[in-house]
Amino acid sequence: MAEKKRLLIYAHYYIPDIASTGQILRELAEGMLDVFDITVICVVPSYLGTIEDKYKTQKYYKEEINGVKVLRIRVPEFNKINKISRIKNILGYFFGAMAATFKVGKQDYVFSISQPPILGGLLGVWGKWMKRAKFIYNIQDFNPEQTIAVGYSKNKFILKAMMWFDKFSCKRSNLVITVGHDLVKTLENRFKEKKVPKCVLINNWIDEKEIHPLEDTNKGVVDFRVKYGLADKFVIMYSGNIGLYYDLENIIKVIEEFKDSTTKDGKKVIFAFVGAGSILDKLLLYKKKKQLDNVLFIPYQDKKNLIYSLNAGDVHWCVNAKGIKGVSCPSKYYGLAAAGKPVIGVLEKGSEVQWLIETSGNGYYCEPEDYKSIKKQIHMFINTDMDDLKIMGKKGREYLEKYLTKDVSVRKYAEEILKL
Repeated sequence: MAEKKRLLIYAHYYIPDIASTGQILRELAEGMLDVFDITVICVVPSYLGTIEDKYKTQKYYKEEINGVKVLRIRVPEFNKINKISRIKNILGYFFGAMAATFKVGKQDYVFSISQPPILGGLLGVWGKWMKRAKFIYNIQDFNPEQTIAVGYSKNKFILKAMMWFDKFSCKRSNLVITVGHDLVKTLENRFKEKKVPKCVLINNWIDEKEIHPLEDTNKGVVDFRVKYGLADKFVIMYSGNIGLYYDLENIIKVIEEFKDSTTKDGKKVIFAFVGAGSILDKLLLYKKKKQLDNVLFIPYQDKKNLIYSLNAGDVHWCVNAKGIKGVSCPSKYYGLAAAGKPVIGVLEKGSEVQWLIETSGNGYYCEPEDYKSIKKQIHMFINTDMDDLKIMGKKGREYLEKYLTKDVSVRKYAEEILKL
């Protein structure tokens, strides 16, 4: 039997961290173990900013998780709303990963994602050079395009430098893998008439065997609803990162108009936000100031509880801020479709997930910042019979089972890497 090729993955976060990219990379790595000998370089568990004491005594920690070798880097703790502490944390990972590259032996392939922005790509180039390996650059989000879209920085020098460095990483890659048709176009537009790096599209996924529809009477779903005050309510849920790229600060102002809303059968309409992120405190403050008893905030859920939290929502948000089309693809959609839930999409026309919602028929959508249409969508869902909502959600599940399963995407990754 031929010896397996060796694949090094740079992953800012990896399980047990709850970052969506960390979960995807875990399933990707474990799903390709029949083809590759895989090592992951990542940080110690720290997605929410704090670090357990057992990870504070050494610079590096070696583990093996489900057959994947994992080399963890100790990084400083951080506060998500403090830019300086976040930068220190990210740089701790970047320079730690560069040093850790010398601890993992010979590699045939180096795989890096676009997180942290710009630095993820540069790590891949570094690994390619140090290991004399083929470099696969997986772009989940384009930067500086994303930075520009949300106005995080307007410094032209910084933005120009970011673009130069990320184009540099693209050009040095042997293959770029993006996660949406609109992201492929963004890569092509970056290079215009010049030589575009080799690129393929492979959709993200969620494990459809782990996340699937449950009956409303399921004990886990009932317990979740009771625990967080959702019992006997009509729940419109947002699940995921409560961060900069989703326009949630304005969407909550629309939600305010539904303070006393009920469905046709008299259920109170509740808007539940499950997760954490850089603007959570702002939303909490707005809820308190406006006394919004129709808004609830629920902590991030462990992966084992995700099936219950997703099934506890009657309708789910899938939103992006204006300007994110072609820049980022909200992976949360795959979990919503897997759970068989109807989707209220606030997404630019032509974006990957808007196309998926339209094609599968599992929800309604409108353009970001079109608050009148967002309000109209909420009214439509509130006034739709539950049986019709379930049919809508079922369409998303059926489409996912046909075209967007984990096994299909993971197999494509392995095939494309082995072609290099």
